[in-house]
Amino acid sequence: MKSNGCMFDQGNRLLASRRDLSPTFFPGQTLKPEAEGGCGVTGFAASIPVSGRHIFQPSVQMHNRGNGKGGGIAAVGLDPDSLGVSREILDDDYLVQIAYLDPEVRSLVEEQFIKPFLRIDHAGRLSAMADWRDLPGLTVAPPEVWRYFVRVKTEVLQHFIQRHHLHGISWRRVEDEFISQNCYRLNQTFYASLGEKKAFVLSQGRNVMILKIVGYAEEAALYYNLLDFKAHIWIAHQRYPTRGRVWHPGGAHPFAALNMALVHNGDFANYHSVSEYLSQRQTYPLFLTDTEVAVLMFDLLHRVYGYPLEYVIEALAPTTERDFDLLPAKRREIYRLIQASHIHGSPDGPWFFIIARNDPEHQRYELIGITDTSMLRPQVFALQDGEVQIGLLCSEKQAIDATLSSLAQEDRRFCPVADIYWNARGGSHTDGGAYIFSLEPKDGRRVLTCVDKFGVLKAAPWYQKPWGGDIPEISAERGDELAADLMPLLEDESGQAMYQYLRQRLFKWYYATYLEHLQVLTRLSQQSDQLKSAIINALTLVIDRRFDPGDKKRSNIIMLTIKALHDIFQAIPPMGELHPSRYRRLDWQTREQITAPPQPDAILVLDASGFPPEGDDCDARYQVQAYHLGWKRFILYSYRGQRFTGCGFGLKTDGVRLDVYDSSGDYLASGIDGMEIHVHGNAQDQLGQIMKRGKLVVHGDVGQTFMYGAKGGEVYVLGNAAGRPLINAVGRPKVVINGTALDFLAESFMAGDVFKDGGFVIVNGMEFDERGRFRRLPSPYPGSNLFSLASGGAVYIRDPYGMVSTDQLNGGELVPFTEADWRLIRPYLEENERLFDIGIERDLLTVDSRRCPPEEVYRKIQPVKKTVLSKLEEAWE
Repeated sequence: MKSNGCMFDQGNRLLASRRDLSPTFFPGQTLKPEAEGGCGVTGFAASIPVSGRHIFQPSVQMHNRGNGKGGGIAAVGLDPDSLGVSREILDDDYLVQIAYLDPEVRSLVEEQFIKPFLRIDHAGRLSAMADWRDLPGLTVAPPEVWRYFVRVKTEVLQHFIQRHHLHGISWRRVEDEFISQNCYRLNQTFYASLGEKKAFVLSQGRNVMILKIVGYAEEAALYYNLLDFKAHIWIAHQRYPTRGRVWHPGGAHPFAALNMALVHNGDFANYHSVSEYLSQRQTYPLFLTDTEVAVLMFDLLHRVYGYPLEYVIEALAPTTERDFDLLPAKRREIYRLIQASHIHGSPDGPWFFIIARNDPEHQRYELIGITDTSMLRPQVFALQDGEVQIGLLCSEKQAIDATLSSLAQEDRRFCPVADIYWNARGGSHTDGGAYIFSLEPKDGRRVLTCVDKFGVLKAAPWYQKPWGGDIPEISAERGDELAADLMPLLEDESGQAMYQYLRQRLFKWYYATYLEHLQVLTRLSQQSDQLKSAIINALTLVIDRRFDPGDKKRSNIIMLTIKALHDIFQAIPPMGELHPSRYRRLDWQTREQITAPPQPDAILVLDASGFPPEGDDCDARYQVQAYHLGWKRFILYSYRGQRFTGCGFGLKTDGVRLDVYDSSGDYLASGIDGMEIHVHGNAQDQLGQIMKRGKLVVHGDVGQTFMYGAKGGEVYVLGNAAGRPLINAVGRPKVVINGTALDFLAESFMAGDVFKDGGFVIVNGMEFDERGRFRRLPSPYPGSNLFSLASGGAVYIRDPYGMVSTDQLNGGELVPFTEADWRLIRPYLEENERLFDIGIERDLLTVDSRRCPPEEVYRKIQPVKKTVLSKLEEAWE
């Protein structure tokens, strides 16, 4: 800690040099807050430079989180050739980008803040579209942006050191502070202090740039001609800030500090407190938005005070309550001191930060995601390893998939499916609610690593190799031979026989062998509806089930399987064509040709790729239209974040089934009454909200506020639920979650008596490893507020080691698990076994290779009895 103490002392001396800075506003002053933030944020870090066009599609797909009144992008790890400078200038110089709202003031800005203090090694105006009105979505002209590569003049820096007694602090550290203060003064003079804004600093630092406009994020990339501009890290934000000067480029995200850019989704309840904390340390907000104070706080703690990244994250998102108690003693001691010193500067409220930064001292680029301690904002992380590496974090999984799909179309080394997806637990003892993707130089290239707040590595299996991109040419003779071998297996229309054949061999096959089989199966699917059904079902099981892929990546097997399914779906006769098949395909071009089904068991296959994610022309509306014409079976594919799937069908939709492939969007299955929906992969946020009846099966994870206010239905989830599943659920929902939930599971659950058709949740606390083996999680439920304030129903949790404790409950109690409880939940576990191949005897009741009775494996949590609550109320009085 000696070196950190020295850094802290130097930081205080640097802060003292700011004493002649004057605040433009009173501490904590802000403009009238806008509506609560519901922004879309996305970012990725790649081991190779990639072009700005790949931030485009995920930004478009999150328009529902924006409004076209504020958007921006940032990049780190830039390409010197694209900037017209040498590698040496890019790495050593400060890149200061200034937005000129009034181009006439440029000479004045340069005379006051650039030329007297800074040596200019390169300067120029950013390329932009000739006429901003050519982008129909823009209603305000974007600013003219100039880029300056500069260093502080030697004599200027020497005078600054002598004036403020900064001897003994490294030259570069002092130069960083001078650049920061100079940018502050520029903003104060030409932006914050004026009624009419003239100019402001977009970004400041080495190898980092920011652009933002009154518009959508992707329009910034379009207007400034960045589609082909390359960088290692890109981040983007949709929507103006919740505080500050909105509908103005200065108020849009990202916000800058030295060497970094920050975007965030959410809103601070204690903006005034954080501003006051900063002002006491000679750090003054100028743009009057909570995002600005967030980036200033990070800069203060990390650059000025020299805190390690772990301590910065702790200061921003403090570990509390049970999670704090579970930390190692040494960490508790340090964290207690951090919280005592910085709790008043910790943002309070719902927020999720994405930070892109350059760490020149260690030649490292970083992409950081941090979530608040209450996890009130959605966040998803993903990682892909292989010939190239990429780490991603977004508000929604579908935005991650959109990024990967865009990259894969340009470079086959990227796979449209990530190796792993996960969520962070804010302020937790498990991962600290933060992950850091770092790009460091090694052997002439950048290598990506991912660690959580505590430095624990997150990685894909090292021994699994990606597909090389080769597609085998299969001879007619080889094809006929394979077809003859496969035909008997396809007599089972359920697809189970073919799936078992593939599963047992994929472990040892090469990719080429599997591709040969996929080619033959695709061809056979054209021969009859019976063969088509069997093959679709078999390949769907390959996607849904977990098995040992050997030395191949599961993500790549899924990619190849999905490609084969798409080929099969695309070959289905289009709507309106006379054909004996019971299958019909509908897409954007044929959407107006919907007719009644040709036969009672007809299946409508809808290609969603051309439909908008929501609105009058979204695919969900055409599904409803088809249903009213008599269609009951739907296959929905090529999803790219389309929302509201299954919504609007009305009451009593028994007999309707939807199978959803690819990257579905929010609100799926919300309000359904009787239908059955299968999601073949991970799902998004707000699934099954106010669900009344029916069945939902998710062959992966689910996102935030899953089954909020649900009233009934059966739901089976193969993986995990993110934050706040089943809050305010009532009636009789029956849910099986084979993984776990982050926090607040079944809060305010009001589902009656479980033995009188009331609702309940089964949490198995298990996961599949990279070899497809079913194993228990470190904890069946890692968080707090389990069954918090519930008044009805129950939670059944697989917990043979008794890890769940009463301090995780808030209004619930652990009671003995009885034979009646087992009779109640067993039918749902049997259906869970049928759906996911998770055996009751083999997997759930076997503990340490011993078959145990159910009462030794499962525990029951029920609401605290009213008499107990009455006593508590009396005690409070």
